[in-house]
Amino acid sequence: MTTSSSASASASASHAASVIVAVVEGRGLARGEIGMASINVKCPELVLSQFADTGTYAKVITKLHNLMPLEVLMPDTASVKGQGTKLYNLIKETFRSVTFTAVMRKYFNEKKGLEYIQQLCVPEFSTVLMEVQTKSKHTLFGVLNYTKTAGGERRLRSNILEPLLDVVTINSRLDTIQELLQNEELFFGLKNAIAHFLDIDDLLSALVQVPKQETVAVAEAKITQVIQLKHILELVPSLKVMLSHSKTALLEAYYNSLEDSRFNSILDQIKSLINDDTSYTKGSLTMRTQKCYAVRPNVSEFLDIARRAYTEVVDDIAGLVTQLGEKYGLPLRTSFSKTRGFFIQMRLEGGVLPGGTLPEEFIKVTRQKNNYGFTTVDLMKLNDHCEEALKDIFHMSYVVVSRLLSDIYEHIHCLYKLSDAVSMLDMLLSLAHACTVSDYVRPEFTDTLAIKQGRHPILERISGQQPISNDSCISEGSNFVIITGPNMSGKSTYLKQVALCQIMAQIGSFLPAEYASVRIADQIFTRIGVDDDFETNSSTFMVEMKEVSYIIHNASAKSLIIIDELGRGTSPEEGIGICHSVCEFLINLKAFTLFATHYLELCQLQTLYPNVENQHMQVQHVRTEDGRAERVVYTYQLTRGHSEERNYGIRAAEITSLPSDIIQEAKTVAATVGQKLWAKHYSDPATVRQKAVYRLATRLLQTARNSRLDPESLRHFLKGLKRQYEAEIQSAAESVENEE
Repeated sequence: MTTSSSASASASASHAASVIVAVVEGRGLARGEIGMASINVKCPELVLSQFADTGTYAKVITKLHNLMPLEVLMPDTASVKGQGTKLYNLIKETFRSVTFTAVMRKYFNEKKGLEYIQQLCVPEFSTVLMEVQTKSKHTLFGVLNYTKTAGGERRLRSNILEPLLDVVTINSRLDTIQELLQNEELFFGLKNAIAHFLDIDDLLSALVQVPKQETVAVAEAKITQVIQLKHILELVPSLKVMLSHSKTALLEAYYNSLEDSRFNSILDQIKSLINDDTSYTKGSLTMRTQKCYAVRPNVSEFLDIARRAYTEVVDDIAGLVTQLGEKYGLPLRTSFSKTRGFFIQMRLEGGVLPGGTLPEEFIKVTRQKNNYGFTTVDLMKLNDHCEEALKDIFHMSYVVVSRLLSDIYEHIHCLYKLSDAVSMLDMLLSLAHACTVSDYVRPEFTDTLAIKQGRHPILERISGQQPISNDSCISEGSNFVIITGPNMSGKSTYLKQVALCQIMAQIGSFLPAEYASVRIADQIFTRIGVDDDFETNSSTFMVEMKEVSYIIHNASAKSLIIIDELGRGTSPEEGIGICHSVCEFLINLKAFTLFATHYLELCQLQTLYPNVENQHMQVQHVRTEDGRAERVVYTYQLTRGHSEERNYGIRAAEITSLPSDIIQEAKTVAATVGQKLWAKHYSDPATVRQKAVYRLATRLLQTARNSRLDPESLRHFLKGLKRQYEAEIQSAAESVENEE
């Protein structure tokens, strides 16, 4: 829909519009996320949503078109000084007749939002609170993120998006996590030391930037940066002490990197001009005081004079508030905020003012429950004097700080080593913490993906209890696994579980399983979901084909490929044909592939290719108490062989309120079509023998590469392989005879 037509449509519907929408765009690590809340004023229905969108904001515009809003609320930061953000300008241009209201960003507050939901949500919808509380935590990042620093959080996120390929590096991380889990003193000591660090990368970026203008804000910022740098360098010794107790190679390497003499050299230079007791603290007034008195006395005579002037003004402010409290008999106290400066606060327990109103000289009154905030004309004048004195202090301190920074710039690059150490340690501590929350096991790396009793890490965290576990085994001998089963039987969950465990292993994390062996994947390809793509005007089927084409052109024999329901966007005949040809290509590629499908016809591939294995999600059929009907019980257990379930789509439809005659007609048509599509399984003796030989050969190769057995145990194992091979040949030959 074009801008002009959408605008006219919006205008024509404006008389009926009754929806108010609040839109906010994520910042920092949440960039690319959109939060949207809408309420229909004609009926008390609130809709909350959060979703990822691209730079075209197609999803935002589509959702707003569907809502036809009467008014749109956005943060005032989105339209500062008339130069709005791209999203703000796009919405305003598209919906010209809609009223726009700028709301202070502080009101888009997650904590307050949760409180309002708790207050206003009726008991029947209490689960909404649980869903909102866990926003953005239903991800692997959410499960593993126990980081304490911004650098550690960024490192964890980037590792999940781009896992490692080098086994030596991965094992060094696993060694470290194992030591952290075995040594509580080291674990908690490092965690406490790391938690005090600021964002080193952010600080370094700010330190090396040369300001275009020497404004008061720039001066204040530089003073803050020097205080932060001092704070960070003072933490290095305690971090070194903790690392000195470590034994693993990675922790020893980080300890050695912190032995750099430049850390002490820079700190000594800073302390020669900055007071020893100056430290970085939270709180606007406390930090303002730290910046004001950061530079040592007697370094600059004019700076010392400006400080005395500032101190006198602050004392005058405190005296004025005391006088006003005595004059009116009110419990007044001095407060400070970055936006208001010094102002007066008063708390009345009963909430009742003596005389019913505040004295007239109290102006700019704000009230939140029993707390009042206000100022006076005299106090505003003193605030102005205070700001002038601060400007002088910051300007003269800036001269000193600039000279200091120019002296230490040539050594400052050693801080990049510190940033690397802190962020990596923070990430490894986070991964170790995740092991203490759930029962995880250390993976080993071989040429086989073998996970015993593996669990879905996200599902485990959401449910708060251990979900159904499943074994996974993909090897060179059976690298292509076809998974069948009814809707809702757990196929998609299992596929995602395997992918998540693969990622966890390759970032150096323990896994939710009893045992785990993993083959390093050079890339992970997934084709999951059946949504249309509005941005490229692609149908469901076209999206499927584009994704599969990308996989075919980029996957290698070392890749992990996960495909969930391919070919459902077209007719059954075409869908089966496309799936069959794609499967054959991937089977020959030798990549580890999990292929979930509703097309049972594809299970025939096991009879044609020795490296294909059929597996399915088991279900049980249980009769109701009266014995008249049958219901399906999902076990969520993966078993060898293909699913015997037919028409499970119709079974799912039966649960809904579709009329019985429609259901019966669907069964009749499905039976007719199924007879035409389903071909008889047949394997000639040569194919069966070839498959058995192939399986034996790949098992022998795996044994040669990975076995750690002593000679006698190895002899017994090889005899077992021989017996298994002979049994497969005999069993297959008998089944072929029976079919004949």
